[in-house]
Amino acid sequence: MKKTILSVALAVFCLSASAQEKLFQSANVQSPVVNKDGTVTFNLFAPKAVKVEVTGDFLAPTKQEVPGFGTVEQPGVAALTEGKDGVWSYTTQKLAPELYSYTFNIDGMTGVKDPANVYVNRDIMSFSNIFIVSDEKGDKGDLYRVNEVAHGDLAKVWYPSTTLKMQRRMTIYTPAGYDKGKNYPVLYLLHGAGGDENAWSELGRAAQILDNLIATGKAKPMIVVMPNGNTDCQAAPGEWSRGMYQPSFRGSVDQKPVATMDESFMDIVKYVESHYKVAKGKKNRAICGLSMGGAHTFATSKRFPDTFNYIGLFSAAIHMGGNPQQSTYERLTTDTQVQQQLARLFAAKPALYWIAIGKTDFLYQQNADLRKYLDEKGYPYEYVETEGGHIWRNWRIYLTQFAQRVFK
Repeated sequence: MKKTILSVALAVFCLSASAQEKLFQSANVQSPVVNKDGTVTFNLFAPKAVKVEVTGDFLAPTKQEVPGFGTVEQPGVAALTEGKDGVWSYTTQKLAPELYSYTFNIDGMTGVKDPANVYVNRDIMSFSNIFIVSDEKGDKGDLYRVNEVAHGDLAKVWYPSTTLKMQRRMTIYTPAGYDKGKNYPVLYLLHGAGGDENAWSELGRAAQILDNLIATGKAKPMIVVMPNGNTDCQAAPGEWSRGMYQPSFRGSVDQKPVATMDESFMDIVKYVESHYKVAKGKKNRAICGLSMGGAHTFATSKRFPDTFNYIGLFSAAIHMGGNPQQSTYERLTTDTQVQQQLARLFAAKPALYWIAIGKTDFLYQQNADLRKYLDEKGYPYEYVETEGGHIWRNWRIYLTQFAQRVFK
């Protein structure tokens, strides 16, 4: 009897040891490894896999036709090579300083997170791992990471929107020393389609960017307000009473909003200016946004022409009414209401009207059409064109540049 019990115990121990060995093998794999020469090595323990790939924004992008959007860039793909002990590896070329994102494809299963990397971001319905490459102090990688500087605070704040008839949530950044300082100017920072009030603080690294810019004297201390631009929702998915619904690119819930973002925007401004140490007046307000948030910026600034002194369009979708088959320029030249609104906006002489977009962005032509119209009317603006397309890598650059231009 004792021999039987001993045999069973020994077998269980062996199975447990074998399982733990596999667990430790996986846990001991380091990935990604940022090498001294600026290359990055990805490692994945997958002893039974047949084909493993890494897909990320550090690889040459591929192009894909997306209905309603035309040609859109997608992250590139590279194959990993299987080595000993079931570990697959791939090493990049030298990477420029930046924050990068990636996932694995394993035997046809896409979007697999790296089990050796706990750092992830959510973008609509997908998660990806992230890592940062930095060569020296002050480069982009350094700007996007947490450094030993004075830190501001991030708060998730609920406010009443009387226009939308609901409680809503936004993320608010207050700079280091906020409680001891005087009144601060405010930057309203808007996300794109599929995003929410978490997008700029997580995907956009807004707090790290502002902390580092303010600490080095490159930007003035400011409050940054990051609202939720989905007017059919109160907050990010799973963080309000609708529960754990499935997020989507175009609207998250099946209910029609009672008003648009620009129609309801002053609810946000009024709350911020009554609850925070805010320097009021046009010269102390800036607004900017990416993609859909650029559309909201375009619409809000022309609806309230004497409210914002600094206006930034990042890869903006230039939304208007009219015939969708017409170009943005054709609609601008035939929509008298938009013409009148823009005339009032530029008559109010904003200190900065700033347009930025990537050379391969699918919204490039819309922005070119807007610039053509502004040029013909003699409306002053500044234009920045970067490499790449409709990607967070560009939007972080635009925030970095825009934040240094406002409130000066």
